[in-house]
Amino acid sequence: MSRHDTLGELEHLILLAILRLGSEAYGVPILQDIDQRTGRSMNPGSIYPTLDRLERKGLVSSEIGEVTHERGGRAKRYFTIEPAGLERLRSTRALFREMSHGLEDLLDEKV
Repeated sequence: MSRHDTLGELEHLILLAILRLGSEAYGVPILQDIDQRTGRSMNPGSIYPTLDRLERKGLVSSEIGEVTHERGGRAKRYFTIEPAGLERLRSTRALFREMSHGLEDLLDEKV
């Protein structure tokens, strides 16, 4: 895996959230999933540049949903992980698994 193939931390978290959320993957639930699982609270506007970058890279795709009255007539933008995104997650997981191999005792130590 080259440096250009590695995922940044936020990209990684967002892809995992999209994968977990499935058909309900749009901005607010993505943020909530990341916050609930990591304790990392983010401004809603902070993830859209990353989502756009992931889409330009072909790792996710998006589609606009129906207009809703609850959102003042605005539609939700739903995201789907693409095969390339899933492969990138798998590659990143394998990379970290390989790098941490043999270090489990040190990593599991209480500090």
